[in-house]
Amino acid sequence: MYLDALSFLEDERDTFRPYEALLDLTDDQLERPVEGAHGWSGRDLMGHVTVWQEYALAAAKELAVGETSATKQQADRDWDAAPDAGERINEEHLAQFRDLPLAELRDRFSTVAGELRGYLTVVPESRWIKHADHQNWFFAETIEHYEDHAGDLAAILDAAR
Repeated sequence: MYLDALSFLEDERDTFRPYEALLDLTDDQLERPVEGAHGWSGRDLMGHVTVWQEYALAAAKELAVGETSATKQQADRDWDAAPDAGERINEEHLAQFRDLPLAELRDRFSTVAGELRGYLTVVPESRWIKHADHQNWFFAETIEHYEDHAGDLAAILDAAR
């Protein structure tokens, strides 16, 4: 549990930093599926991380101007809709990012995290740091999510060497 926004933002930045190494990979390296990453490619991992950052960014924009986030509420409903909803949602997102031009994915991947951090600095702390449900959700969509996929990142970067 975080008590101040700065601590959260520093941890988020530090936890995301290793992912930026994906931007140094060639297009061919990003397209190559890696067995040690559940068959995902670097492209898949970039898209997967980016889409959940984009959800968090949309929620932060809403919380900057209001007490609630329709984006967060809808994402929670969608995720909880069925036992396999999360798996289905993630597969839909992977398909979306596999169809995206790699240059556009690289651009989104390289900008969304910083934009999210920027928006979170203007969200009143009472709406996210001091709001347990919102703080837990932002933590889950960023820091925890990055930690969950650290092994995938390592496998993809190792395969590219």
